[in-house]
Parts: sequence; structure tokens; C-alpha cells
Amino acid sequence: MKNILALAAALALGTLSTEALAGQPFVRAEAGNSDIEVSYGRYFRGSDHDTALLVGGGYWFTPNLAVEGHVGSLYTEYLGCDYDLDLVTVGAGIVAKKHFGPQETDFFVGARAGVARVTLQLREDRFDIVDDESSTKPYYGISAGYDFSRRWGLGLNYDRRRAESNGVNVDVDTITFAGEIRFR
Repeated sequence: MKNILALAAALALGTLSTEALAGQPFVRAEAGNSDIEVSYGRYFRGSDHDTALLVGGGYWFTPNLAVEGHVGSLYTEYLGCDYDLDLVTVGAGIVAKKHFGPQETDFFVGARAGVARVTLQLREDRFDIVDDESSTKPYYGISAGYDFSRRWGLGLNYDRRRAESNGVNVDVDTITFAGEIRFR
């Protein structure tokens, strides 16, 4: 069995080109708007919006396929008496991109999907977390933008995240403007 696995791994690595192995790490910063909808059973529904700020990074294995991770703030509300309510996200997933210009430049469209942990935190005095509830669910999104070179580009992203805890459902739609820098 070990020999079969070793042979399969050797064949898989042998089929990869050196171009595919010479990928690019990247970092991304996103800023935009979150639209949050909260529901509890059939009787309570509420919505609000706030600024979304996220940072992420990952690795482009090819110009069209990458893995990514992100962390960011989706919502912050001051409750008074030194208390804040925060909605934060941490996630990891895959990204696909299709370019319409030569050598991975010009306009592109993309999609991403993965798993995100969304945490609702009650903080006191800006730093002390009094209580938090987390939920891990799939996330997905689409993007469009322009890559000015193989090293950097700008894009517009739409992402959908969900959370659920103790009968409370939270849906978060974000539209963000993103800048991405790739290293080689």
C-alpha cells in the first residue's frame, strides 16, 4: 500500500510543470460595506450596515488558482458604558480567476469559496472580551477587477458569510474594494 501511495505521489508531482510550482504568494487588503441581517425564530428580524475591513493572503499556484486566508472586522457598534459589539471573521478557502488580457494582466473575473468562523464579541474598554459566540460555516464570493501587472491589481468583491448560534441567524453580505500585491 505504501508503494502504491509513493508511486501515485511521484506521478502527480511529475505531471506538475515547473511553472505551476513557481507560484506567487500574495497579500490583500479590503475595505467596504457590510450589510448584516439578524433573525431569531419567526418573530425578530433586524438589519444594519457598517464598514468592513479585512486583510488576507495566500498563494497563487497558477495564475488561475490560489489558496487564501483572511481575518477582519465586519461590524462594530458602540453600546454605551464602554461596551462594544463586534462581528469578526477568520477564514480559509480557494480562489479561481480568469484573465482577459495577455500574461495574466488586464480585466479579470473571479470566484472564491471556503470556510469562515464568524464571531460575535462583546468587549469592554476596547480590549477586554466579556462574551463571545462563534459559528463556522461556508462562505463564497465573486470578484471583478484589473491586474495592472503580474505583481499587483485592484478589484471589487462581493462575499456572503453566515453564522448561527443559539437560534440566532446572522447573514453578512460584504462589498469591498481590494488591493492585492503578489511577490515572486
